[in-house]
Amino acid sequence: MLRLPILLAPAFACGLFAALPQAVSAQERQVPASVAQLQLSFAPVVQRVAPAVVNVYAARVVANNNPLMADPFFRQFFGGGMPREQVERSLGSGVLVDASGLVVTNYHVIEGASEVKVALADKREFAADIVLKDQRSDLAVLRIKGASERFPTLEFANSDELQVGDVVLAIGDPFGVGQTVTHGIVSAVARTQVGITDYQFFIQTDAAINPGNSGGALVDLGGRLVGINSAIYSRSGGSQGIGFAIPANMVRVVVASAESGSSTVKRAWLGAKLQEVTPEIAESLGLKRPSGALVANVAADGPAAKSGIKTGDLIVTVDGVAIEDPNAFDYRFATKPIGGAAKVGLVRQGKEMVVSVALQSLPDTPRNEIEIRGQSPFLGATVANLSPALADELRLDPQTEGVVITAVADGSAAQSVGFQKGDIVLSVNNQKIAKSADLQRITNSNSRQWRITIERGGQQISVMFSG
Repeated sequence: MLRLPILLAPAFACGLFAALPQAVSAQERQVPASVAQLQLSFAPVVQRVAPAVVNVYAARVVANNNPLMADPFFRQFFGGGMPREQVERSLGSGVLVDASGLVVTNYHVIEGASEVKVALADKREFAADIVLKDQRSDLAVLRIKGASERFPTLEFANSDELQVGDVVLAIGDPFGVGQTVTHGIVSAVARTQVGITDYQFFIQTDAAINPGNSGGALVDLGGRLVGINSAIYSRSGGSQGIGFAIPANMVRVVVASAESGSSTVKRAWLGAKLQEVTPEIAESLGLKRPSGALVANVAADGPAAKSGIKTGDLIVTVDGVAIEDPNAFDYRFATKPIGGAAKVGLVRQGKEMVVSVALQSLPDTPRNEIEIRGQSPFLGATVANLSPALADELRLDPQTEGVVITAVADGSAAQSVGFQKGDIVLSVNNQKIAKSADLQRITNSNSRQWRITIERGGQQISVMFSG
């Protein structure tokens, strides 16, 4: 379970509690009118949905970073019996969303896992394959291996219909104690400033969520899946009544990609950079308050450009739904099905207008992925030609061009000199690198001097190696 810093200051909390007695005294108190009202229970909902909520066990092999191994004396006499690697295990939850054995969970639950197991509510355990990983939404899809039965599943709700105050149940395995159900209400919808994933649009709930609940179900009283529990704000590491769930409408998109056989998620692409509307920008535009998403840049030949969207336009709606900020737009657009079009409401120089934007996925060109084997600082790195789709997967600007490192082998020369996944190789020995084949050719030249320029995080880094 992701644990994030506390948002509310103690002084604010004290002020809130001080106001409670007055609010309570204003409410009309009633006693139960019948024995039946005393016997109301969530048990029928729990009995229906609990079999579809599973435990997810992930194991990953990591290097043994025992600091004593850095001491030559200790390493000489004791290092032979000290394992160089160790196995880390994590526990999370998941939800069966397809009767054939498809399970959705959080990406951070299975990140880097070499082995994954799924335990059903009836205690049976199955090995599972990772079908799809989507770091951008913090979701992953697993498939139970060798399944010959039909599993219980949860139906997706339309999470856009949730309202603040709706009662919800959270089901998972907190702290590994076993399947646990908690209840609460929807505290807020459309939280866009949480900072957990690229698609920041979360359901907030006060239902108790703790470590181990990650990937578990948030359901409504109809037993439908409204979200996947993902993170909490906490001082102690335990629940303090502020939990966040990924809306079911985003989960549905990821699951649909997995069901189609894709290893990546296909989402609609606008083809424009958006920026937040600050109070200063709002004042300059004559807005009553800062809201909407300002178009900062439009990619040539992208859906936005073809629809007539221009730099400086203010996006205010998508299919009639108001847009508060760029995060809200990203969520609304990313959850639209590929194909067809979306109606995007704009304000341009004070005039309102609506344009139709085609719902297209990012274009993907041949990547020509190559593992560098020549004796060079790149030995052990895998590189590919950038396309908008690959750039998006690596969380780079989709308009970026060139050659990018997509993987770095453990213990390789590339790892030892500090190359990372997502580094863009600009030049080697004063030669521009435009294609992966260019880098392969240069690294086979047996040069003794290497002058390398890369781009990382928007900054250029130049280094020199001898060898």
